Amino acid sequence: MTPRPTSVSTEMELRLIVPGGSPLPVAAGLQYEASDPYAVHVGFRTGGGADGNDVVEWTFARQLLTDGVVRAVGEGDVQVWPTAGSGSAVVCLALSSPSGRALFEVPLGALVDFLTRTYAAVPSGAESDFVEIDAELALLMWTEPEI
Repeated sequence: MTPRPTSVSTEMELRLIVPGGSPLPVAAGLQYEASDPYAVHVGFRTGGGADGNDVVEWTFARQLLTDGVVRAVGEGDVQVWPTAGSGSAVVCLALSSPSGRALFEVPLGALVDFLTRTYAAVPSGAESDFVEIDAELALLMWTEPEI
């Protein structure tokens, strides 16, 4: 029997939708860890910074991305919905923060492949089996020492 992977990652090119302009390619790395089974971490490579390697990181609920493949979901800062953008099936990912808003098109096939591999690592409904409750409680109860 093949052991389950403990992490899943992929690189993909998203399209940043620019109002009144042409979409811009944005490289993004998606990361999933069995030790954090409810979350997907996405690093958007902005090309900024002195070395051109700035990364803006967001964390999403895996279920939000999964549901967004088939229907519009999310409220507030993160919204996800399927559509046909630029002639191909994509998932729209709308992000909002105090510093601005962005709308990305994510290739549907690449996202489904990534999510499928995350469910091979941690099946739906088994997430709680991968959470170390004692460690999580310790983090919640930890306070900074008084100086």
